[in-house]
Amino acid sequence: MSRVVVIGATGHIGTYLVPRLVRGGHEIIALSRGQRDPYHPAPEWAQVTRVAVDRDAEDAAGTFGGRVADLRPDVVVDLVCFTAASARQLVDALRPSRPLLLHCGTIWVHGPALRVPVTEDEPRTAYGEYGTGKAEIEALLHRETLAGGVPAVVLHPGHISGPGWPVITPAGNLDPAIWTSLATGQPLALPDHGLGVLHHVHADDVAQAFERALSRPAAIGASFHVVAEQAMTLRGLAAGVARWFGREPVLEFVSWAEFERRAGSGPAEATREHTFRSITASIARAREVLGYTPRYSTLEALHEALAWLAAHGQVDVGGQPFPADGTAQMTGA
Repeated sequence: MSRVVVIGATGHIGTYLVPRLVRGGHEIIALSRGQRDPYHPAPEWAQVTRVAVDRDAEDAAGTFGGRVADLRPDVVVDLVCFTAASARQLVDALRPSRPLLLHCGTIWVHGPALRVPVTEDEPRTAYGEYGTGKAEIEALLHRETLAGGVPAVVLHPGHISGPGWPVITPAGNLDPAIWTSLATGQPLALPDHGLGVLHHVHADDVAQAFERALSRPAAIGASFHVVAEQAMTLRGLAAGVARWFGREPVLEFVSWAEFERRAGSGPAEATREHTFRSITASIARAREVLGYTPRYSTLEALHEALAWLAAHGQVDVGGQPFPADGTAQMTGA
C-alpha cells in the first residue's frame, strides 16, 4: 500500500481516480480548495483524508511544496499544476524524500500537427499560455528525473469529457446550442469543411492511466498521451451525435468569417484554438508501457456527458429521446 497525495482531487480526473486508488488499497490524502464535492459520490471517499488548501495562495507564499512534503507521501499525483514556477516549488520540496510524482499535462504541448498520429517524441511546438506552460513543466520534470532527483511521469490527456461539466462540442467549442441544433435537425455551420480534428477522452480513462502509471517503474521519466482510441473530425462528431436522435446532421460549411458571424467571437475563437492544432495523438506508448486500454470511444464519452447535461437542464435537446449508449453507426459520415 502506498500513501498517495492527490492534488486537485475533486476535479474531473480526481473524481474517478481517488475511488480507484482506494479500491487498490492505497492510503489517500485528497488536496483541493474545498469549494465543492467530487462530481460523483462514491463510498470510497469515506476512507479518504481530505485537506482544504488554496494552491495559488500558498504558491505565492512559498509554502505549498512544503505542505505537500510534510504529508510524507510515497506518491504525489498533481492534477492542477499550470506553471513551471509552481512545479519547481513542489519538486524542490519533494527532492529530499523523492516520492514518485505523476503530473497531468495536455496534448496541447503539441502545436499544429505535421504528422499523425502525433507521438510523444515529436518536438514540442506549443503556443498559448496553457500549452507553453505545460510544455515547460514537462521539460522541467524530465530534467529532474534524469538528474536523479524526484522521479516523474507526465500524462497528456486530450479534451477531458464526462458527466457533470460542459464538454467540447462537435463544433470545437462549449456553446450548448450546438447540441440543440444536432438534436432537433437545425443547420449547423462548421469551418474548414468540418475537417478539423478533436481528440477527446473520458475522465475515467485518464484516471485509469494515472492508476496504472503508479505501479509501472518503466514509465518513470517518460510522457504518455491519454486519449480515446480514435480522434474524430467535427463533421464525424456531428454525424454521430445527430444519429443518436435518429437524424442526419444538417451541415453548412462556411468560411471562418461567416462562422465567427454566426457563432460569435468567443465560441469561434475556441473552435479556432482547437481545430488549428487538429491533434490526433498516438496511444501506442501508453498501451505498451502502462497497459492503457481506453474504455470509452469519443462518442461514448460525449454521449454520457450530453445525457447528464440534458438531464440537469444545461442543454436543450428539444425533448428528443436518444439511445442509452453512445454507439453510433458512422457509415457515410
